[in-house]
Amino acid sequence: MRPWMIGLAGLWAVFVATSAAAQNPAPPGKFDSYVLSLSWSPTYCATRAGRGDDEQCGPTRPYGFVVHGLWPQYATGGYPAECVASPPPVPDAVVAAMLPIMPSQKLIRHEWSRHGTCQGANPAEYFAKTREAFAAVHIPKIFVAPQGPVIMTPAQVEAAFMAVNTGLTADGVAVVCRGHHGAEIRLCLDKDLRFTACARDVRDRCAGQALFAPAR
Repeated sequence: MRPWMIGLAGLWAVFVATSAAAQNPAPPGKFDSYVLSLSWSPTYCATRAGRGDDEQCGPTRPYGFVVHGLWPQYATGGYPAECVASPPPVPDAVVAAMLPIMPSQKLIRHEWSRHGTCQGANPAEYFAKTREAFAAVHIPKIFVAPQGPVIMTPAQVEAAFMAVNTGLTADGVAVVCRGHHGAEIRLCLDKDLRFTACARDVRDRCAGQALFAPAR
């Protein structure tokens, strides 16, 4: 096992503990902004959950940053969740359209049930918004198919994203780690998908430098 993989098993399970707290279900559409969460796929694929996910983490594992979700947020912190008791299913055509940037059918359906139902739209509209948000974000070149591990402080990661995304400021982006491994970048957007400041509970969650293992 490579050194950068040691200790990853089980770390992905702490995601809930490191995320902003979910609030009680709210009426759909009652929120203030979004968080676009981009997951570093190699970190996920090195975990126990990832090793069992053939769709995203098959033999080639070609992905770098992929969409984890587009999450409605409250300005005061926290977020609504599961706002519809029996949400309509995500049509197969919508799932297919999302797979290039969100390569997990299970995740797509989960994100719709937990977060998308709080947007106040149907699955096609919610995921169209998600694709629009992802398309508006530029990924720094250092994270596009790196040939080896990328090791940076959270401030350096944020600076790299700010350098290629006009209007993004340090209070509008956060780096999340699993141990010392870079796991997610969270970008805060207003309802028109413009960069905005994050609520106080969307913040860096790394101890020291973050290691981003290469895709393979």
